[in-house]
Amino acid sequence: MVMEKLGESLKGTLKKIAKSIFVDEKLVNELVKDIQRALLQADVNVKLVFELTKTIKERVLKEDAPKGLDKKEHLINIVYEELTSFFGGKKAEIKIEKKKPFKIIMVGLFGQGKTTTTGKLANYYAKRGYKVAIVGLDTYRPAAMDQIEQLGKQIKVPTFINKEEKNAVTVYKEFEKEFKNFDVLLIDTAGRDALSEDLVKEIEDITNYSKPDEKLLVISADVGQAAQSQAEQFHKSVNITGVIATKMDGTAKAGGALTACAVTKAPIKFIGVGERTNDIEQFNPKGFIGRILGMGDLEALLDKAKEAIKVEDAQDLGKRLLKGEFNLIDLYDQMAAMKKMGPLSKVMDMVPGMGQVKMPKEMLDNQDVKLDTWRFLMNSMSEEELEDPEILNAARLERIAKGSGRSMQEVRELVKQYRQAKKMLKMIKGKDPEKLMKNLGKMQQGMGKVKFK
Repeated sequence: MVMEKLGESLKGTLKKIAKSIFVDEKLVNELVKDIQRALLQADVNVKLVFELTKTIKERVLKEDAPKGLDKKEHLINIVYEELTSFFGGKKAEIKIEKKKPFKIIMVGLFGQGKTTTTGKLANYYAKRGYKVAIVGLDTYRPAAMDQIEQLGKQIKVPTFINKEEKNAVTVYKEFEKEFKNFDVLLIDTAGRDALSEDLVKEIEDITNYSKPDEKLLVISADVGQAAQSQAEQFHKSVNITGVIATKMDGTAKAGGALTACAVTKAPIKFIGVGERTNDIEQFNPKGFIGRILGMGDLEALLDKAKEAIKVEDAQDLGKRLLKGEFNLIDLYDQMAAMKKMGPLSKVMDMVPGMGQVKMPKEMLDNQDVKLDTWRFLMNSMSEEELEDPEILNAARLERIAKGSGRSMQEVRELVKQYRQAKKMLKMIKGKDPEKLMKNLGKMQQGMGKVKFK
């Protein structure tokens, strides 16, 4: 999970509120100390931490709980609102204009994950229907061109590189006429071990010539508070319009990078949350804090779902499910979509309320293994068995187990999973889809009212 240690600390604090009998100044002081400790351990700037907790304390002691919330729920809501504001408040989106191409230049120091992130961002926009290309201008690092080329092949995005030319602007000019055929052009630039004069001049030259619409600084979350000086220096050179924080899944110190960027007024626009090409998300402070506090991130979940399954397929499946129609092929499709969305542990963090459930990591990892097992079992079934699982008798189950090389127990688990899913779907059979979606929306809006047991 993103900033797991911070999340666990803050969830523990909120549970303490929920178990308390009274909300008094003593409880508020304990809450403030817990939040301070959690944020400081995540490498958040000390001054900013004290300003935040001062605001939380003042609001709790002065404000009356609004209608519909008790004092404890109001306290939780204040923590959620202030942390959201602290990490940027509103989502800073990149709006792709119709001009061709819309240019995004990627800048950053050496080793921050810039080239990998360029590939992730290209994949992100390609999956949303844009015609994307990458131009590789890191002419100094020997393996950079090969890396860009491999990434392009992996995500099926054209790449423009010249392994012989050392002048970045010359490489850009070489392919310039072809760029107009694309909706989005991602420009990968060279990094250095430090922000040296030659790096500054090259970035300025490329930026001045290419005139990019977005200038994104790629910063690794593990650099902590050093991110602030990097952001300031790059901003001075090329007037950066946003930041992508990488390695958000693997460090407890990401708070430094996030808050440092907020101080420089360069908003976080994307975060890298894993090693796969799909592991990049738009940074949404509300969803980010919701996930940290165990309240979920419905918007990110729906965005992942859009990547995993076509809209038409989802609508068709949704209509059939609401009619109560469900077979093993549907279960198979659901499983495939879940796999595309990423590890089950990450998906669970996005489901409102599920982040509060203490599910062992081993159990979630096993679920991913089970999905693979069930896929093997289904591949050993006939079309008739997939479409009508009710015909699966003992003889058929034994044949499926032998054909797939799996155990009878695993076959029975699959059948049990199918029957449980079908039983659950019967509960929503005939329900109005619009009302169901409205209820789902209310779940997200009511984040601050989540009960912690």
